[in-house]
Formats: sequence, structure tokens, C-alpha cells
Amino acid sequence: MNEAFNSIKQGLEEAIEFSKGSLKKAVVHEFTPVDVKNIRLKIGMTQNEFASAFGISVSTLRHWERGDRTPQGPALVLLNVVAKEPNAVLKALSH
Repeated sequence: MNEAFNSIKQGLEEAIEFSKGSLKKAVVHEFTPVDVKNIRLKIGMTQNEFASAFGISVSTLRHWERGDRTPQGPALVLLNVVAKEPNAVLKALSH
């Protein structure tokens, strides 16, 4: 229990330092905006194939490609990984 407390305490202290602008200990991952249509075309998939392969609704994919909406959160992370390593993601998702 003491080890768990110390870990939580350390995390909170690091969070406080980060909120004050100190980035010494914090690991910050920033994901760049993605061109969803370009990613899909590079992989050579139709909208239906891409949506099915990566668990995205076709409607959402179309909105992203038109620019009506932009991917956020986990979807943005997934698309950044797909842009860099599409085969690894497809392999990991295969049954």
C-alpha cells in the first residue's frame, strides 16, 4: 500500500509541476493533424474498406475527409499510427 501511495504522490507532484510550466519530468505526446483522405489513398483502400478495417463509421470518415470535422482523442492517435505504420496496425487488428 505504501508503494502505491508513493507512486500516486509522485504523479501528483509531477502534475503540479507540469501545470506550473515545468516540463522536466513530464512526457507530453503531441499528435499532429492528419489528412485522412491522403492516409486512406496511400493504403489503397476505399472509404468502406478503411472504415471497416479501423473501426470507424463511414459517415465519420466522410466528415473527416470533407473537413466538416476533425479527428480527436483516440481516433487522432489511431490515424497518426496508421499514417506511419499501416501494416503493423492492420496486422494487430487481424483475427
